[in-house]
Amino acid sequence: MAYDGLVVSATVKEFRERLIGGKISKITQPEKDEIDFVIRNQKDNFRLKISVNPSLPLCILTEEKKLSPIAVPTFCMALRKHIGNGAILDVIQPEQSLKSSGLERVIIFEIEHLDEMGDLGKRYLSIELMGKYSNIILYREDLSIIDAVKRISVSQSSVREVLPNRPYFIPDSGDKKNPLELDEAGFTELLRVKPEPVFKALFHSITGISPLTASEMCHRSDVDPDISANCLPVEAFAKLYQGFRGIVSMVTVESKPDPVIIYKDGIPTDFSAFSLSIYENDSQYEIRHFDSMSDVIERFYSEKDKSSRIRQRSTDLRKVLNTLMERASKKLNIQEKQLKDTEGMDKFRVYGELLHTYGYSLQGGEDHLICENFYTNEEISIPLKKDLTASENAKHYLEKYDKLKRTKENVIIQLRDTRQELEHLESIQTALDIAESEEDLQDIRREMGDFGFIHKIQGKDKGKLQRKSKPYHFVSKDGYEIFVGKNNYQNEEVTFKIGDGGDMWFHAKNVAGSHVIVKTGGQPMDEIPDSLFIEAAGLAAYYSSHRNDKKVDVDYTPRKNLKKVPNAAPGFVIYHQNWSVTVEPKNMTEV
Repeated sequence: MAYDGLVVSATVKEFRERLIGGKISKITQPEKDEIDFVIRNQKDNFRLKISVNPSLPLCILTEEKKLSPIAVPTFCMALRKHIGNGAILDVIQPEQSLKSSGLERVIIFEIEHLDEMGDLGKRYLSIELMGKYSNIILYREDLSIIDAVKRISVSQSSVREVLPNRPYFIPDSGDKKNPLELDEAGFTELLRVKPEPVFKALFHSITGISPLTASEMCHRSDVDPDISANCLPVEAFAKLYQGFRGIVSMVTVESKPDPVIIYKDGIPTDFSAFSLSIYENDSQYEIRHFDSMSDVIERFYSEKDKSSRIRQRSTDLRKVLNTLMERASKKLNIQEKQLKDTEGMDKFRVYGELLHTYGYSLQGGEDHLICENFYTNEEISIPLKKDLTASENAKHYLEKYDKLKRTKENVIIQLRDTRQELEHLESIQTALDIAESEEDLQDIRREMGDFGFIHKIQGKDKGKLQRKSKPYHFVSKDGYEIFVGKNNYQNEEVTFKIGDGGDMWFHAKNVAGSHVIVKTGGQPMDEIPDSLFIEAAGLAAYYSSHRNDKKVDVDYTPRKNLKKVPNAAPGFVIYHQNWSVTVEPKNMTEV
């Protein structure tokens, strides 16, 4: 992800617009590595969230409220003492020397505060958003540190001590240059000697640029990102500089950045302070624009965290499902082999009947009988056991036929049950893949318990499964309501409770997936907009086991054509009249 200096710059712009002149009215420390401020600016209250969690460093404006611990941590007390009720004079993104503006991943709040003697003084709060090295540091005008949320001793770092009364400075970033001070000649001189791919040379040589941003700069400049920088012609450097300067200016100079999140298959993969053209022509990706950089960061981490958390909480169900599916697949292979072994059983019945008819001609001790097959009028040779009479050989063949016949009848029933079980398990697996909340998982646990795949929840724990999730609800471009089931119980609800006979029903063809109902109110099909069929079919394809395919076949039919499968799991239906369409799996924004 691109949490680089440009993202920090876009965030600082928001802070400058909303927080400068505001007073810090409340300071809390809900987590050991998180600080929350409430800042009152005129009639508005803003909540500033600062986290230096190594996996989740951020500094954003948010609506989220967290409970404060009963015991106030030491660093929180220091903040309240030195900047409580202080006024925010400025918000700065510095360059490494702290003497001018830059694109370091550092945000510095300049705060005016009355000290114990009633004298006005200034304090500085530095938020360093540098992955595992992230920190929140409070220091004085003379750059001496007052305290930090993470104290770093010399035994922990030989680069910089972060302890009270030690000098504050930003760790050396090597030979990286400040992009705000680079002209075209300096830019070319910096890169043309680098013996590495252009996109790497960009983020290795210039502060505040991530690999994603560097790739975007190359794409906008029509420069191959993988060619070595020291092999670029002079005219390519001119184009690359224009791409570089255009992006930097877009975020740092223009009045408003264009924050975006990049989604792939509905899952957030990247975010940026500006739109990314490298994804615009790739149908696998969706670019969503937002008004605020804080909204982008908060939503990205929230959705990413939610997706990760749901996958972790469903680990036990996935293990059970994988075991059951492997077992069912092995059972299916064995049963199919057993059924294949019964393919020649009719010949044993014919042998037995022919021996009853022509066995009188045998003298005893023969190893075969040659006679006419009265079913085909052709000559046939019947193998015999020498130690058995003709009647006993006939009985042997007829018993063998009866045994295979019973086996076939039983195996056909078993095969049907095993295929239904495997299809049911695949539908549950698909429901797990699209689950987005704890309630979704609870529905799946309830279904697996009801059908004996796991132990049924009983007693006091049963109450935990009472909360049920709701189907997805979308509205098409033409204003039609669309409902999508997340699991088999919801598929049943969407199709037979929400859906009426005249509504349209969609489902990915011959694969596990969600039922999709479009509320048409019985409107004739020829009056329904074609775009609606594509939207609904795209949802059916997206919420299916083939959601990662480029194209998916989807069946659709009026709901009145559906019938429940007798004795089958919920959500399983049959239909004999339908139409099909091939579409690209595509999600929509839920209402």
